[in-house]
Amino acid sequence: MTTSPTVETPAEATRAIPPLMSGARLSRAEFERRYHAAPDTLRAELVEGVVYVTSPIRYRQHGHPHAMIIAWWGAYAAATPGVELADSATVRLDLENEVQPDALLRLEGGGSRVGDDDYLEGAPELVVEIAASIAAYDLHDKKRAYMRNGVREYLAVQMYERRIDWFALRDEGYASLPVTDGILRSEVFPGLWLAVDAFWANDLARMLAVVQQGLATAEHAAVVARLTKPR
Repeated sequence: MTTSPTVETPAEATRAIPPLMSGARLSRAEFERRYHAAPDTLRAELVEGVVYVTSPIRYRQHGHPHAMIIAWWGAYAAATPGVELADSATVRLDLENEVQPDALLRLEGGGSRVGDDDYLEGAPELVVEIAASIAAYDLHDKKRAYMRNGVREYLAVQMYERRIDWFALRDEGYASLPVTDGILRSEVFPGLWLAVDAFWANDLARMLAVVQQGLATAEHAAVVARLTKPR
C-alpha cells in the first residue's frame, strides 16, 4: 500500500525555529533564519553578535524626530544626484552585525551595495540613530560596529539629554564634528547642514531653510559636479 507524503503546515514548518529574544548570541545566518520565521511586526537587530528586539516606538521620543530627519535628509537627497536616502533599511555590516539604522544616506558606488535579495551590504556613508539616552546600545556597541566597518559619519540623537553628536571617522576612530554658529555640517555630504536649535524646537521649516543655505554653497555645487561627471 502506498502512503501519501506528509505535508507540513506553515506552523509545523517553523515550530523548530526558536524565537528571537533580546540578549541571545547568534551568528548572522542564524539571526536571519529566526528573523524570517518571526512575525512581520517584530523588529530586531544583531549588534556585535547579540540580538536586540526593539520596543514599540513612542511618538515624541522617536516617531516625530525620526520624521523630521527624514524630511531634512530628503531635501538634501532631492538636490544631490547620486545620493540615496533609506528609512529603517536592514544593513549587513559583517558576520556579527545586521542592523536597521533609523535612516541612512549612501552614495551610489560608495561603501555599500544592494544585494541580490534587496538587503544593503557594507557601510553606508552616513547613518542616524535616535536613542532615548546616551546609555542606549546605539552609543556603545552599535557605534563601535559602525566605526569598525567604516561608516564614515554617524549622527546620534539622544532625546533624554537633548544632545546631538555628529561623529566623523578618523584614523583613530570617531571624532565629534563641531557646532559652528548653531549648525552642524557634514564632511561627507557638503551642504548637509543641521540647525541644532531648530531640531529641538520642532521647527522643521527652519531646518529646511538652513539646509537650503547649505545647498546654495560652492561646496555643494562642487560635489554635484563631481557626482554628475561622466565616467
